[in-house]
Amino acid sequence: MTYAIRDLPLEALFGPVARATEASARLDERLARSPVRDGFVERQHFADAAAALWLEGELVHLEDLVLHDAHMDIRTPTHELTRAHAVLRVRRRIFSNNPDWALSRDGFLALAGRGGATPASGPKGSEGEGAGTASVDPEVRDDAEDDLLAEEFADIDAVLARSSKILSGADVPAKAARPDGRPDLIYDLDWDEDARLAEWQDVIARTRDLPVVLRAALLLDAWQDIEVLQHAAWLGPLLIAALLRQEGLAAHHLACIHLGAKNIPRERRRARNRGDRLLAWLDAIHDAAVAGLKEHDRLVLAKSQMERRLEQRRASSKLPDLVELVLSRPLVSAGMIQERLKVTKQGALNLIGELGLREMTGRGRFRAWGIV
Repeated sequence: MTYAIRDLPLEALFGPVARATEASARLDERLARSPVRDGFVERQHFADAAAALWLEGELVHLEDLVLHDAHMDIRTPTHELTRAHAVLRVRRRIFSNNPDWALSRDGFLALAGRGGATPASGPKGSEGEGAGTASVDPEVRDDAEDDLLAEEFADIDAVLARSSKILSGADVPAKAARPDGRPDLIYDLDWDEDARLAEWQDVIARTRDLPVVLRAALLLDAWQDIEVLQHAAWLGPLLIAALLRQEGLAAHHLACIHLGAKNIPRERRRARNRGDRLLAWLDAIHDAAVAGLKEHDRLVLAKSQMERRLEQRRASSKLPDLVELVLSRPLVSAGMIQERLKVTKQGALNLIGELGLREMTGRGRFRAWGIV
């Protein structure tokens, strides 16, 4: 069934569309000349990744996500934490590429994990293409290990679900081999992702002449209605954020639609009436922009306060580097400061004391600090 875009309640949508557009444009214009833009963007990546799992009913602590990203886990990573880190990596990948890359066919297949092996995008070695071995970036290697761990967790979940059906007496027929080679244990044979993707891309084509924010709301609702992907529903809002960036409304950042949707009750996001759902998504885009404006102002104020402590410091002082690190992470640990600034643990603690950071954990071990 084709997703219909006719009979839209335009009179009810005009106001929210204008409001969300104005807030998003103000945020992007402010970020265009902001001294804390890079730190703001990185912080938003973490916040939106945690919000994506929150919308699915899973709680991921921001502290655990930051430490996991820095490879300094204080406990064994959970399935939810691994998925949140996957969202974080996808956001970074979208933002690091060209604005039109994510919505291209190659970009979508790569983000959905169906693009096959991707060669490293860096300069070739001096020995040319025929070099026998190449050094592997540790971060790339760790990301690959996280992907494998996520697949293992998905296998376990699928086995448990199938076992529960068998034990309850339900008829579980054997499935034929999938033509795309995907494991039947994880992917439903009757779930044609290619056809659903084609339907969603048709909605993209048919809404090309609409205002960009209204188009984004329609595509969010269509993604939810069509259910394009089985195991990565969080990818839809990231693709819509990429669309806002591609159209120039959010050219200097990646909109945090998951974060904005946290403020919208589930009853509105899943309402039976499509007009109510569109209003909910428009409010989510607006709330994400407003939250971004508040966070940006908070970071600018914190940066100015911390820079006062840099006066009359030696040129070799590590405090300026610590300021940049603190602005780019929701919180930092002594280990993260040691690794980034190349100082001892006591040196890291001394720098924290000089900068006047606020302790966020309030415990003796695995302490972390952030800005007030």
